[in-house]
Amino acid sequence: MDLGISGRIAVVTGASAGIGRAIARELVANGVSVLLAARGADRLQQAEFALRELPGAKVASIAIDVSTPEAATRIVDEAIKVFGSLDILVNNAGRAHAGGLLTSSEEDWQEMTGVKLTSMRRMCKAAIPHMKEQGWGRIVNMSSIGGIYPNPKLLISHVLSAAINNLTKSLALEVAADGILVNAIGVGAVATDNWANNMVPAVRKTRPEFAELSDEEVVAKISAECTPVGRAGTPEDIAAIAAFLCSGRNGFVTGDTIEASGGADRFM
Repeated sequence: MDLGISGRIAVVTGASAGIGRAIARELVANGVSVLLAARGADRLQQAEFALRELPGAKVASIAIDVSTPEAATRIVDEAIKVFGSLDILVNNAGRAHAGGLLTSSEEDWQEMTGVKLTSMRRMCKAAIPHMKEQGWGRIVNMSSIGGIYPNPKLLISHVLSAAINNLTKSLALEVAADGILVNAIGVGAVATDNWANNMVPAVRKTRPEFAELSDEEVVAKISAECTPVGRAGTPEDIAAIAAFLCSGRNGFVTGDTIEASGGADRFM
């Protein structure tokens, strides 16, 4: 399927690994010029070099902490400087955080809110004026199925995911007349380093029978238990959905949170 976005310009945050990197790759493969943004300079550079190997790839990167107040403006300005415009924004920065209300600190709330929600709001505000000028834009915000089906074991993540879903819907209504479509993806269990580093240790604390299993085996066991399709998702599963939502083939889907969870309403 021709997505109709060859020649468009995109920014992808949290793009150095996992879902963000897979989305960036899918966009590049469809002829999109992509600015990668992430905090870790080394992994970001590795991602950029890998994407440059794709035929006709146009890729740049900026190492930056998206939670800082000036980050959104700097990222958007860099995309304009390098590629000349901005058509697509994928807000992927963030991570899962295991724990309930009583086990989460004020610092946990501040960090997670800054990275997942505040940075998303700022990125949208910085990007939308450029999209309005062109009368065309696509924004995809990465959320979680926990924003729809909350799990107290992941309280902060799921409270913020609900806020992301609301932000997505509200913003979509605000900018629809400008040719800008805004959607979210409610992600379930997806096998990434982020998931393994943040979720698997929390699962091990409550499931002593997993003590002798490798991380990969733990993910496989949890996925078989919780996901009707019987497996964890892959970054490429999510990237395919994101690419359609970002595309010219999508002309009528906006304000939605697309559940991408293999049919599951929980993953822990």
